[in-house]
Amino acid sequence: MTLDDILSKWSGGWRGPALAAFVAFLAGLPGLMAMPPLDRDEARFAQATAQMMESRDFVVIRFQDAPRFKKPVGIHWLQAASVFAVSSPEARQIWAYRIPSLLGAMLAAAACAWGAAAFFGRRTSLAAGAMLGATLLLSTEAFIAKTDAGLAGTTTLAMAALARLYAARNGGAPAGPAAVWLFWLGLAMAILIKGPVGPMVPALTILTLMLWDRRVGWLGQMRWWWGLVIVLAIVGPWAGAVTVATDGSFWSQALGSDLAPKLMGGQESHGAPPGYHLVLAPILAFPMTLLLPAAAVAAWRYRQETGVRFAVAWLVPTWILFELLPTKLPHYLLPTYGALTWLSARALAEPIGAVARYLGAGLSALVGVALAGGVAYLLSLYGDPSDLMSAILAGGLLALAGLVGAGLLIQRRQRAALMAALCLGLLGHAALAAAFVPGLGPLWLSARLEQAMADNRLLPRQGVAEAPVAVAGFAEPSLVFALGTATELGGPVEAAQAILDSRPAIVEAREEPAFRAALKALGGRAQEVAKVKGLNYSKGDPMTLRVYVAPDMDTREMR
Repeated sequence: MTLDDILSKWSGGWRGPALAAFVAFLAGLPGLMAMPPLDRDEARFAQATAQMMESRDFVVIRFQDAPRFKKPVGIHWLQAASVFAVSSPEARQIWAYRIPSLLGAMLAAAACAWGAAAFFGRRTSLAAGAMLGATLLLSTEAFIAKTDAGLAGTTTLAMAALARLYAARNGGAPAGPAAVWLFWLGLAMAILIKGPVGPMVPALTILTLMLWDRRVGWLGQMRWWWGLVIVLAIVGPWAGAVTVATDGSFWSQALGSDLAPKLMGGQESHGAPPGYHLVLAPILAFPMTLLLPAAAVAAWRYRQETGVRFAVAWLVPTWILFELLPTKLPHYLLPTYGALTWLSARALAEPIGAVARYLGAGLSALVGVALAGGVAYLLSLYGDPSDLMSAILAGGLLALAGLVGAGLLIQRRQRAALMAALCLGLLGHAALAAAFVPGLGPLWLSARLEQAMADNRLLPRQGVAEAPVAVAGFAEPSLVFALGTATELGGPVEAAQAILDSRPAIVEAREEPAFRAALKALGGRAQEVAKVKGLNYSKGDPMTLRVYVAPDMDTREMR
């Protein structure tokens, strides 16, 4: 049985979307299990979810005592359900909070393949879903406990359902009533996860198709009134409850303090000029980078094909909008990557011309080697001899993904090139996320502090030492997630007071003189039980953190 026979067998019916979802699962699982909690967004989301479960307040989102009125509640509900199912709030196991992100990535890949099947052949649709699941961007978001993989999954589901409705009115197979309800369900869930971004993508797509086709009859099958009822039934109860609970301040802060600054300027130092997303695309789409030039050619050459027309309408307007917005982050365009994989898969169905072939090979080789160079650079900065083998494995596989794919593409073996690039890319990403990056100790200050305190029986959840822990000079959310909601993020005076109260304190070296002075003024003494050195990568600051207890606390008895 040839490779084509195997692909044909496994791409029909439900098997194609299921296999695409499995690719996304394989891509995201290693990092989900191995990566320590990330600063800052992931740890903030996870900590806010933990507080929801602790307080049983599933309406108002908080990080410690401060309200967190930036995003809707959907991802927190999903994370809470995951933690209740497989772990507990007290355990602080970050992998349990990441499961909704992995499921979102799997949904995105499956929906991408399902939607593509309305226009393209079975193998082409499977290739589209598998490419999306294996992209560096989605497979990374799949193990980060925040909104973006979930948004990608729900938005791609809505777009795939919309694509099937569009195809049915343009000579394709009947879509069936399920497509309408899946569109509205995906849209409602996208709103509950990240607000206006979800409906923006299909709205821009529909508007573009209306202008392109100069007809709107196909929109009559959308069952608008029932759709709005579904959206209101899913989003409305929480929207009403949070409005009452916060006296409307959730909306004023979410719109005025979060959304508006992103539209007006580069929020939180995330500004960048137009072209930012275009420059990053070959890296974020890796290992399907080798098909990007061919995808651009296919978008123009086959623009009159229904599927290509829909993909262009899905991709281009949203891409332009995000390029024009002042605030830019790499994951913003993730809900459009399904369209990019459709165009890449469509290019794969025909012989690729020489220019696109050599450009794709060059990009693939360049990105693969650059990623390997990035691994070597991280090793030189933060690694030690024990990290050498994982660095060689991760960097070597990523470089091979780019180089082998490039070589096969130049030889006109485009399907073999994609298959080799995807397999090697998946293995390289797994080695990177599961072995190399977690081993770079200087980057994981919070995880190492948590381990040091656990070794000395000082973690609040161990129930031995007095709580809460006081921290001076290091206020990253990952440490709050590790030590518990009540963690005191104060200054040296608060840390000195904790010692007098027989509570542990963590003090950064810059705060050491003030801590010593405050301790002396209060008539106390402190005993150092652990020291952790590393880098606060969120700020780029080297740090030395010491764990202190009162001298009369015998840590040997705690062990």
